[in-house]
Amino acid sequence: MSVVTNPRAENRTLELALLGLLALLWGSSYLLIKVALATIPPFTLIAIRVVVAAALLLAVVRLRGERLPREPATWGNVVVQAFLNSIGAWTVLAWGQQYVDSALAGVLNSTSPIFVFLLTLLWTRDEPVTLRKAIGALLGLVGVVLLVGVDALAGIGQQAVAQLAVLFGAFLYGCAALNGRRFAAMPPTVTAAATMICAALVLVPAALLIERPWPFAPSDLSLAAALALGVLCTGVALLIYFRLLRTLGAIGVTSQSYLRSGITVLLGVAVLGEHVTPKVGIGLLAIVLGVAAINAPSRKRS
Repeated sequence: MSVVTNPRAENRTLELALLGLLALLWGSSYLLIKVALATIPPFTLIAIRVVVAAALLLAVVRLRGERLPREPATWGNVVVQAFLNSIGAWTVLAWGQQYVDSALAGVLNSTSPIFVFLLTLLWTRDEPVTLRKAIGALLGLVGVVLLVGVDALAGIGQQAVAQLAVLFGAFLYGCAALNGRRFAAMPPTVTAAATMICAALVLVPAALLIERPWPFAPSDLSLAAALALGVLCTGVALLIYFRLLRTLGAIGVTSQSYLRSGITVLLGVAVLGEHVTPKVGIGLLAIVLGVAAINAPSRKRS
């Protein structure tokens, strides 16, 4: 007896699995960054990260027989994407997180779905904006707050400029998701490679001018962490990211920022033996329900 499967359900399951993988890759980047920064200056680390990612993605493009875009207008959009996705967002976040507690920074940095929802509702209107998605976005944010602790919100208003910088980084991530929809006609490999090439052309000279890194002697562990950041947390992650922009949409792909917080907690349980309190359990459940509400397929009227 044959089993009848639903191709759409299978595709949705695959996309949600990739969303979880993306959250895992970007969530684990915080640990790798901490390890790498032990002996590598911050701007130099970012430069290494984007160069490694650009080299990997360019090799993938060549192996697949694809070509980078040639139109100046397309490269103009790629430059904007590189600024939103990496150059601008990473810079303001790195500066702001120097003065903001990590728990509060985690909450502020997870607000990208809220920004995408509002920008889509008020401006772009390029994908359906429903009450279910709005509830999902708010529910996910509540889950993040429960995970990091409501006490983290007590710091709001202190170091206001730095907090606004972290919030602005989340806003840029949201804009990146919306701008990334412009590349729907390009393969995700090409979009990711072109974006990282532009980022490298800006960040490498910046690192050389600001930090002059040639006297530094990075450890083998820091170099391994930097390599993992470039290959997995940037190169592979961007391939998944630009694919999901086409399948789940901008609001859907930014919902990984909620999952990222949950994965950080679960990694703490698995690796560090931390315990899950009832409040954390409720937060994890809220995140799962919020992400599910955002990414559930819309019902078609017959």
